[in-house]
Amino acid sequence: MELCGHGLGHVMHEEPNVLNYGRKGTGAKLREGMTIAIEPMITLGNKEIVFHNDGWTCTTVDNSTAAHYEHDVAITKDGPIILSSFQEIEESIKKNDNLEVID
Repeated sequence: MELCGHGLGHVMHEEPNVLNYGRKGTGAKLREGMTIAIEPMITLGNKEIVFHNDGWTCTTVDNSTAAHYEHDVAITKDGPIILSSFQEIEESIKKNDNLEVID
């Protein structure tokens, strides 16, 4: 099983599926008015995942460190607009003496 991004609209997960890989020109055509969630997952080990009994929590099959995050993007006639922000997280990192910011 793999995770992927998706369309956003009247329900949480809509078409199209937004894969984290592929070749230019082969995926779904993004059109004005669409809103999509791009959801990459970065792992330090195996990319394969397993869902836990709650149906929501997942881990890599080898329990390696992983990060899964989302950016929401609106497709407009003037180009994409990023709707999500990590500003609060970035500000918290800067205030935490136990974390190091890597530029």
